[in-house]
Amino acid sequence: MRKLRRSPGDAVFQFFVDNYLIVILVVMVVPVWRVFMLSITPQVDLSDRTFGMLVPPSRWSLAAYRQFLTHPSFLVATWNSFLILAMGVSLSLFLTVPLAYVLSVRNLPGRKFLHTLILIPFLFNPGLIPSYLVVTSLGLYDRLLAVVVPGAINVYNVFVMKNFFEGLPEELKEAARIDGASEIYILFKIVLPLSKPILLTIGLFYGVHYWNDFFNAILYLGDASLQPLPILLRNILQAANFNEYVDINVFSEARMESLKAASVFLTTLPMLLVYPWIQRYFTKGTLSGGLKG
Repeated sequence: MRKLRRSPGDAVFQFFVDNYLIVILVVMVVPVWRVFMLSITPQVDLSDRTFGMLVPPSRWSLAAYRQFLTHPSFLVATWNSFLILAMGVSLSLFLTVPLAYVLSVRNLPGRKFLHTLILIPFLFNPGLIPSYLVVTSLGLYDRLLAVVVPGAINVYNVFVMKNFFEGLPEELKEAARIDGASEIYILFKIVLPLSKPILLTIGLFYGVHYWNDFFNAILYLGDASLQPLPILLRNILQAANFNEYVDINVFSEARMESLKAASVFLTTLPMLLVYPWIQRYFTKGTLSGGLKG
């Protein structure tokens, strides 16, 4: 087969796209690299003038990570973050999947009205005070569910998943309906087995939201034992008394700068590890869910 020759315009366009993506990659990778290098730099090398933005330190030390991973406040905050992540992603997918499937049924009575009803809170945010009053009136204050429930459904994610469901072969659903299958059976036995890319993509969206969310935690979690990692990270970076969060003294091998860098890297690490595993489904799920309107 003859290879298709690209026109000069296409080649120039591809050249600029490739270089643009390389610049974006560098902009994203360099800060992460810098933080990691700072986190493994021992106290005696922090004043070394040869240690720059991209130059690794002459000696490495994991003292900052050891001090964090053995400190009770970090372990408790990590456990809280994973609980919020697990509860949040499970609840969000449990609510988003059936809502998106219902909206994807083309002959559903009142479908346009449901679309409008769902779009109203998306376009017009009720504000902080009503949300706070609702959460407190439900008795969720100082409970981890207070961080999970307010953001359980994201309208954008609902419509992306709806578009993906609409792109599935309609013949499969119609054949099942002719055979007497219920909509619940069609959803769980036909639609969901074909929807792994969108489930992982939307699950990743929700997971990143819950893992990084600190505003709801600040509002609704007054108990320090319930605070997740983003709150601990914020407190560490703003702390006047660093010993409240990690044991440090004049004989410590890790300096305050290394400890702060280690806290940032440890907080970011779970999402960095999860994304490569989901990445092969991410593009397919996002494109399939976003192309149709």
